[in-house]
Amino acid sequence: MTTLIESDEHKALREAVSAFAKSHAHDSGPGYDSGPDSDSGPGPGPGLGSERSSLWQEAAKLGYIGVNLPEAYGGGGGGITELSLVLEELGAAGAPLLMMIVSPAICGTVIARFGTEAQKREWLPALADGSRLMAFGITEPDAGSNSHRITTTARRDPASGDWLLTGRKVFVSGVDIADATLIVGRTEDARTGSLKPCLFIVPRDAEGFSRRRIDMELTSAEKQFELVLDDVRLPAEALVGDEDAGLLQLFAGLNPERIMTAAFAIGMGRHALAKAIAYARERTVWKSPIGAHQAIAHPLAQAHIDLELARLMMQKAAHLYDAGDDAGAGEAANMAKYAAGEACVKAVDQAVHTLGGNGLTREFGLAKLITASRVARIAPVSREMILNYVSHQTLGLPKSY
Repeated sequence: MTTLIESDEHKALREAVSAFAKSHAHDSGPGYDSGPDSDSGPGPGPGLGSERSSLWQEAAKLGYIGVNLPEAYGGGGGGITELSLVLEELGAAGAPLLMMIVSPAICGTVIARFGTEAQKREWLPALADGSRLMAFGITEPDAGSNSHRITTTARRDPASGDWLLTGRKVFVSGVDIADATLIVGRTEDARTGSLKPCLFIVPRDAEGFSRRRIDMELTSAEKQFELVLDDVRLPAEALVGDEDAGLLQLFAGLNPERIMTAAFAIGMGRHALAKAIAYARERTVWKSPIGAHQAIAHPLAQAHIDLELARLMMQKAAHLYDAGDDAGAGEAANMAKYAAGEACVKAVDQAVHTLGGNGLTREFGLAKLITASRVARIAPVSREMILNYVSHQTLGLPKSY
């Protein structure tokens, strides 16, 4: 199996998604720009709020949102390879759907791999057809990148067998429009007394489950929230997978998250670069287009090369994950996310610089990407933690922490 050359099927999918995204660019909402400033309230939302629901629903109808989910449950039967391709092309057209990283890639994948038959029947068809959405909560105020310090705990009620969840989460995307949130908690191992990670489906209307919107400088249609779980009571069947599986199940969702973040970043970089290239071809100074000057042309060429290299690593990571090589995919997914984040920031910066003052105007739509491109460097894991991972996992160097 080679990941260097895309199959005809993947090329056709890329072309179809690209054409779809470009044809819907005018009604896809704000793209990389801001959405409404208010929390959309307690009512469930089938898509990404009113400004995004049209694009989300149309993409779902064409099978793009659930392309990675099993055919037996209404999905396309593909994998993260196909889903990352879809997100990249949407982003390249300026109409990314950030919740694709969360709902089908993380939550859908975890439920498809480890969920009970009842959970699969309830959630996978709805996630695939876009009628339901799921958020993902792992980050905590005091844990940062250290998943071993997660303090959200789940304990059994011995009388009923229910789970009781208590804790806080921060920087959770799209909770206001999600029907449920997949929460990472920790349960006590009866044999060792130590805590181990477990995953729970928490309905949006669960008693004791509340949210507060975080006021972000970053402008995005998908809002960020802090969650509070105050003895949230869940039935036994809210647990996803095996209580003793621990990190295996957690990273089954986190590796696709890194791959999809890479796709998001590559799409954004391509979007910015396309604007800069078009401008450099048309903007004439001293009787020739500015793109004829190497000082303009070479940095744009370098940005293109970096994006292409990042895409190759992303494709490798996706293929490894879809082939069931979780260990190999973990390394490649981290590298892909790192490479794509760096390439995206450089591409956006060079695009803005190419346009000069025009790069900071609303007319050309590049200035908003300066902040947005930082997301790929920061989330879902910082570039420093990826370098830590590579240095001690790949290179065998001693840990610094």
